[in-house]
Amino acid sequence: MADLFHFELVSPERRLVSGTAAMVVVPGSEGDFGVLPGHAPLMSTIRPGAIAIYEADSNTLTRRIFVDGGFAEVNDQGLTILAEAAIPVGDIDPAEVATQLAAARAANDEKAVERLEAMQAAVVN
Repeated sequence: MADLFHFELVSPERRLVSGTAAMVVVPGSEGDFGVLPGHAPLMSTIRPGAIAIYEADSNTLTRRIFVDGGFAEVNDQGLTILAEAAIPVGDIDPAEVATQLAAARAANDEKAVERLEAMQAAVVN
């Protein structure tokens, strides 16, 4: 059995994940980073994007969750992500995102455009 570490993903609304993982790939503000068992302590801000969770082994993607920013902390207890907002990628409606993105572009709302483009990319990839 693969080595695992404790992983928690929490948003203001609810706890989305509380369990173990073999690897988690996080969209850090300085670039994506992967967390494996024994990872060095780290704190990072998170940019809008999809978290990839590999629960059983580091070769099998189990699920993806879109986060709209937040913080990640890796310590000897594992990885904790405090997301500003989070939604499973499978629950995202691509048509609704496209409509919201067009409206955000028309309003010149750069922050919303960035978030919605990241959400759109998460659905496509």
